[in-house]
Amino acid sequence: MGSDDESDSGSIDVIIDYEDSQPATPPMEQPNVVGAAAAQAPIISSYNDKIRPLLDVIDRLRLLMVMKEGIQLPTIVVVGDQSSGKSSVLESLAGVNLPRSQGICTRVPLIIKLQNHARPRPELYLEYNDKMVPVEEPQIATAINIATDEIAGPGKSISDIPLTLVVRKDGVPDLTMVDLPGITRVPVHGQPDNIYEQIRDIIMQYITPKESIILNVLSATVDFSTCESIRMSQQVDKNGERTLAVVTKVDRAPEGLVDKVTADDVNIGLGYVCVRNRIGDESYEEARKEEARLFETNAHLSCIDKSIVGVHVLAQKLVRIQANEIAKCLPEIVKNISAKLEANVSELEKMPKALTSDADATQAMMRIIQAAKESLKKLLWRGEFDEYPEDNTKHGTALFVEMLNRFSDELHNCEESNLSKDFLTEEIKGLEDAKGIELPNFLPFEAFLHYIDDVVMSVLTRHWEMYYHVKVFAKGAAHNLVQKLREQSINRVKEIVEMEKLTGYTCNPDYMMEWNKLMKEQDHFINQISGTNMGPLPCRVNLQGFGEIQVEHLRQHSNVSILQQAFALKMRMVAYWKIFKVRLVDSMALHLQYHVHNLVHNDIDEIMKELMGPDGHGIKMMLVESPAIVAKREKLKNSIKVLKESKDSVAKVMDRIVVYDAYLV
Repeated sequence: MGSDDESDSGSIDVIIDYEDSQPATPPMEQPNVVGAAAAQAPIISSYNDKIRPLLDVIDRLRLLMVMKEGIQLPTIVVVGDQSSGKSSVLESLAGVNLPRSQGICTRVPLIIKLQNHARPRPELYLEYNDKMVPVEEPQIATAINIATDEIAGPGKSISDIPLTLVVRKDGVPDLTMVDLPGITRVPVHGQPDNIYEQIRDIIMQYITPKESIILNVLSATVDFSTCESIRMSQQVDKNGERTLAVVTKVDRAPEGLVDKVTADDVNIGLGYVCVRNRIGDESYEEARKEEARLFETNAHLSCIDKSIVGVHVLAQKLVRIQANEIAKCLPEIVKNISAKLEANVSELEKMPKALTSDADATQAMMRIIQAAKESLKKLLWRGEFDEYPEDNTKHGTALFVEMLNRFSDELHNCEESNLSKDFLTEEIKGLEDAKGIELPNFLPFEAFLHYIDDVVMSVLTRHWEMYYHVKVFAKGAAHNLVQKLREQSINRVKEIVEMEKLTGYTCNPDYMMEWNKLMKEQDHFINQISGTNMGPLPCRVNLQGFGEIQVEHLRQHSNVSILQQAFALKMRMVAYWKIFKVRLVDSMALHLQYHVHNLVHNDIDEIMKELMGPDGHGIKMMLVESPAIVAKREKLKNSIKVLKESKDSVAKVMDRIVVYDAYLV
């Protein structure tokens, strides 16, 4: 916790070469020297020329707003409870005065870009709302307040739209940090009731990505474990592996501080740095001298390891952690940018080009119809499901077999197939005026044609997705086509039924075999009813193929000849029904297969004819793009532009990572 080796370890280390620093910047004193020499030195040596491009490219990616493309960037995120001294720490690092007020000083995410600049005159400017505003150093706090009011509105409301402050100044560390609003639970006058939730949501948005480095600002005057900022950072960084704590206001509560930072009860993986806040009108040079004197002379503070005290140590740690994190993350950033770019280019290529002529629209329509026909052939005819591998509801040929099997089962289990119910009653009642055969209520074509309708709608919707106006019309045309098929199927089934009612006929030899087999039971059955056998008359008779049959209702018929004729008629009906059920299933299967074949090979062309229309209205509709498609195309183009610029920016510094590895000695 206290040593640099423990707090700044990483898979790729970046060693700052102080001897290579700019001549105008005096060398940094060693961390354990905090006397007058340390107080007079700049906060930190600048990045050397080999390392500076790393931070520049990350800043460039941030300016391009590549994070909106889902590409996360290494970011130092500054969080802290209200009045923790967060603004004072940032002022000490930047060497400029930031806004001060009662309550929340920071109302928007403030991106602070610090760049060591050897020129005698500092350069400061703000970036927000697509503009850059140069600012003089004495007016920086006022300019930030004006920009904040423009972004978040006047008053005390907050916003998640960022404001960028660029500070190019001699002696500042090369750092980019995001300062977030201080955490408060109790809204003051002018603040919304849910101010805590708004601030929490902004903080979690920035600290959740694993690439974020959390700089948690803690006041020495409070119990660290009670700080809301600690609770939030622990939610996303439980072990503190990417959290660095800076302890402020050490002069107000020096006693016991050494125990608090060495015990580390709140898991600060990157360690602590203790600093003294600038007080009143102190200059930054005076504040650093007083900080050095305080840690040298105070009885309690002088016991703290000198490697974790002072603003200059904080700057050094942040520079090193930031450089290591950028070097570690950059290969993954390159990979993610390339993957996102490839995906967006592919998606844009799949989108249809804007059609500008009738000829283009006609060709596009024919191409889509052919593609839809091919999809339907795969699903409904060839049994190829590569376009819908996981969606079983689109696997037409498999469902067709399943539906026919279910239809066959329904026929065997329907009321008409209950052979023992009211045995011979209907046969006796109307031998000379037989009702013939009635079909069960379940018919396969209705269910299957509903399915065909769904599949055709789904396929056409997918292929016409980019042409909204035509898609709606095409769905109507497809529905009409399937409705026509439905009417043809209904008429076919009615025709089958009428033919069966007209006369029962079959040349299937199984019919006579089944009838002769059933008739072998006739004499035994009639004897059980008429009582020609000795003994009591049974109420039930066991008949092979039928089970137990209730027979008492048949004894009222004394004419044995009528019973014999009724039995023979029943057996003819049973034998014929067995043949008929198979014949009906086969007939329906052939009929549906025939119409499906015509649908996917020929009838689907009717949709195109209907779309074209006599006046070519379908072609005209093709020329009118949906606003959603236009917006999507523009969004993809803008995204591709950003990602290409991002990729080019990163490519210029990727080879430097190899150079950085050479420093690992």
